Amino acid sequence: MSGFDPSRRRLLHAASGLLAAGALPGLALGATAGAGPSAASALTKPIPASGEPLPAIGMGTWITFNVGDNASALATRRDILDAFFAAGGGMIDSSPMYGSAEAVLGNTLPADAERRGLFSATKVWTSDGDAGRAEIEQSRGLWQLPRFDLLQVHNLLAWRAHLETLKAMRANGQVRYIGMTTSHGRRHRELERVMQGEPIDFVQLTYNIVDREAEARLLPLAEERGIAVIANRPYRRGALPERAAGKPLPGWGKDIGCDTWPQALLTFIVSHPAVTCAIPATSRVDHMRENMAAARGPLPDAALRRRMAADFAKL
Repeated sequence: MSGFDPSRRRLLHAASGLLAAGALPGLALGATAGAGPSAASALTKPIPASGEPLPAIGMGTWITFNVGDNASALATRRDILDAFFAAGGGMIDSSPMYGSAEAVLGNTLPADAERRGLFSATKVWTSDGDAGRAEIEQSRGLWQLPRFDLLQVHNLLAWRAHLETLKAMRANGQVRYIGMTTSHGRRHRELERVMQGEPIDFVQLTYNIVDREAEARLLPLAEERGIAVIANRPYRRGALPERAAGKPLPGWGKDIGCDTWPQALLTFIVSHPAVTCAIPATSRVDHMRENMAAARGPLPDAALRRRMAADFAKL
């Protein structure tokens, strides 16, 4: 890709973030007429390290973009990405662990992805701390980007060595933000120690309407330390929407601008003050549009969040 200009991207994000005041401090939400989600109506939340607005609904690529060179699947991924950017999407998260996902992204990202607001996030995932830079460079080549916006240590693997690499890259302008990830509720104590003692910009962890362990310590700590939070496994790999399939959304859905349970599940996640972005993954264009229509209305307050969780627990 060409035409990479991080200062221009920052200005574009800032312009969209100033459209209107949101339901919580630090949020921005525009009201745009029309049936489908648009870039102007996308909820953004600020990255604490910089104040840069980031669209609250991002996209993961685990499994869904591991499609190799299948022509039909690649065409669908191009359509998914087009729908994502058309609706104001920004963050795309991947990893060398995800098979062919990074290569598929490099082959399917639109040529103007940077201009349309791409926030590129991947991970370093090798037990050899000395091999981190080479793996990152391989990922960058697969994505076909000049540099990444965010580099993360995947599941705390060899994190001490990799974090030194990432800190040096950030200092040299080779990456904008650095972070640490975990998933499935694992290694929260170790992640907490990293958050307390290391100058990271992002943390990625599992958080959804059922998996709420992070509310006890990690989310408050992220707020205290000024660390952005990416919520992974928002649908528990599809298990949560399947649980709600065929069940009507309670009346509070209209109050927060949600038409479906999947939209409500994402809105619940990003309505937490500490959460910056959720990254649902999908292999269907219609599901992408449904995801991107989440968090477009007033966000639920703490009392409604409790009610949403209780109602879902009854399904």
